[in-house]
Amino acid sequence: MLNLQLPTDPRWAALVKEDLRTLLIDHAWCEHKAASNAMSIIVRNPGLTDLVEALTRIAEEEMSHFGMVVQRIRERGWTLGPERKDSYVNELLTFLSKDGSPEARLVDRLLFSAMIEARSCERFKLLSTTAADPELREFYRDLMESEAGHYATFISMARKYGPGVEVDSRWKNFLAFEAEVVARYGTSAEMHG
Repeated sequence: MLNLQLPTDPRWAALVKEDLRTLLIDHAWCEHKAASNAMSIIVRNPGLTDLVEALTRIAEEEMSHFGMVVQRIRERGWTLGPERKDSYVNELLTFLSKDGSPEARLVDRLLFSAMIEARSCERFKLLSTTAADPELREFYRDLMESEAGHYATFISMARKYGPGVEVDSRWKNFLAFEAEVVARYGTSAEMHG
């Protein structure tokens, strides 16, 4: 379903087991940024009612996930800690077209969002089978399902609001670009590290 061209290196899961605190803190901030991203798209496209409603639901879910991750941080006696730069996401941003029609720019932003959800879904699936804590395995399985739904929503909205854009072609190019980017990661316990 996700069509990611390069799976996460299993060594990433081993790094996470060694530094769960870093993963959880980074994961919490990723959920916060995902909510902010959805709200940003809404702010730029207030007249697209279906998009506004769908992304409002996603933003609410992402903030709920943020709270759930913060709870798991607190249960372990840790604090949230500062937000970190997400180099993976920043590299993906370079793929977005700065020119073109508003429609094309919206499609790119929706595909960018779908890409992050797809990679997160794939990593949550890995965590759902490798996390040492059974509760975390279940937690990440549930989040995997949620992220898959978000991915599908962003792809669907790109197709709906990009009739003049070759959405499937652009998505294939984005998948190829993401494979090149993610090949440089998997070396730290951060969500996209």
